[in-house]
Amino acid sequence: MHEICIRTATPDDLGGARAVMLDAVYRDFGTGYVPHWHADIIDPERFYLAPPRHTLLVAVDERDGRVAATAALDARGPAHPPNPRPLAERYPSGETAQLRRVYVRPEHRRRGLARQLVGELMEFAAADGDYRSVYLHTDPASPGAEALWRSLGTLVCDEREEGPGGGQGVLHFEIPMP
Repeated sequence: MHEICIRTATPDDLGGARAVMLDAVYRDFGTGYVPHWHADIIDPERFYLAPPRHTLLVAVDERDGRVAATAALDARGPAHPPNPRPLAERYPSGETAQLRRVYVRPEHRRRGLARQLVGELMEFAAADGDYRSVYLHTDPASPGAEALWRSLGTLVCDEREEGPGGGQGVLHFEIPMP
């Protein structure tokens, strides 16, 4: 296995982190960049480095210095719309640590990087002291995502079960606080 260093992102890491994130939304999700959904990808410093209760982690391949994976956490709960209203009420902003942008480059997958990054984010959330829950949503089309999140948390809403026109097909999870 390659030597990987997991650390809090610095401004010097943002170009590499942005590349990993954009690659995921184009390749894995097929949506491409959508400004309303992905503003944090273009400006991760404002969303993740500046606010004290937010963070962005990177996993850097020490062989070539490239960002191999990303994972972020912020205090913004799921917005309604597009998410179901009961989720927005259950996971309010300020009290909810939302995991975001847990993406791993294809050549680094299946090595436990996402799980390690999530572990670090969970420690960050616990150390904050004011988060009462950890929430995330994922696209089940993302390779390995559904299995990872089912192994780490509880599925609280499966929009695939809402029938035609009843949702976005997104899976919503709660991860137990450490």
